[in-house]
Amino acid sequence: METQARYSLIGLFTLCVIAAAFAFLYWLRGTGGFSERETYRVVFESPVTGVLPGAQVLFNGIPAGEVTELRLNPDDPRQVIATLSLDPNTPVKADTQAGLVSQGLTGAPAIALRGGTPAAPPPSSTGGALVLKADPAASQDLSQAAQEVLRRLDILIADNAEPLHGILINLSTFSEALARNSGRLDRILEALEGLGGGGPAKTPTRIYDLSAPQVFPPNDKVASGQLTVPEPSAVVLFDTQKILVRPQVDESLALDALWSDSLPKLLQAKIIQSFENANYPQAVARPTEGFTADYQLLIDIRSFQLMLLPEPHADVEFSAKILAMNGQLVGSRIVHASVPVQATDAAAAAAGLNEAFGKAATELVLWASGLI
Repeated sequence: METQARYSLIGLFTLCVIAAAFAFLYWLRGTGGFSERETYRVVFESPVTGVLPGAQVLFNGIPAGEVTELRLNPDDPRQVIATLSLDPNTPVKADTQAGLVSQGLTGAPAIALRGGTPAAPPPSSTGGALVLKADPAASQDLSQAAQEVLRRLDILIADNAEPLHGILINLSTFSEALARNSGRLDRILEALEGLGGGGPAKTPTRIYDLSAPQVFPPNDKVASGQLTVPEPSAVVLFDTQKILVRPQVDESLALDALWSDSLPKLLQAKIIQSFENANYPQAVARPTEGFTADYQLLIDIRSFQLMLLPEPHADVEFSAKILAMNGQLVGSRIVHASVPVQATDAAAAAAGLNEAFGKAATELVLWASGLI
């Protein structure tokens, strides 16, 4: 009994192995490498360097099968016939193009099938296989293309060796000339950059203003006439917005700073404001059309700058004339004020000139108010 039971187990095991083998073969036929395939032949008119049996076949970039055979055409030594095994659902048409493609920089070459129109018929059949013919240029690999480019480049250089030699000599001469004149080129480029508004950003120019004096000695007199103050006259040197400094007797320079307006306009406004601060708001004004004044205060700027000799000091001087309505000269005076400064920069110059102007404006208002 025990022997029969052992034989029964061995027989059952054998049947299970055979059933598993049949199941594995069925799986291979249905989903593995033994499933139904469509055979194609691709005829290449040039070498297919790097392609081996088992190489992948791509259709529009998607894996569709593999190369099963590569052989030469015995009737035409220029041709290489590649046999392809493809998925039967691959939509290969008579106008589908075949070529080679490299998969990455180091990947093995593969055969690539591209395109085909939906209305095109299936490829022709020969010997039980569908036949596709590759474009001669489509089978040219990357190395062949690179060699062809290098060959053409070598021919181009050989044909133009003398002109290229002349160009190199001219470039060498030009570079030597640039090296010798690098300093001049830098200055030219800086000048061009300045003309175009480029270059490093400049520090904003500081702007200073004058202050009209606020405090005047008591004066009980009431102005009996009206006074206009036209814009003061000045030579071109003082008809400017720049703050001036005189380092020598016959030399004047401009500091890197500006007044809030041109000097004549600024003095006119501040002198009128000085009269108003001295309690003469009804007696002084700018000349305007249709306004007739009893008197005119004419001012000529003689000096308004920082003097460095003999010691640094702010110097303000102008002549003043008062004319009556009939043109008669009522009075004239030279007003001058000087204030020492401790520095010669723009801020110190502006502060010193402002203080000197305050003294001169006070003297002018007191003198003019006594006449009108």
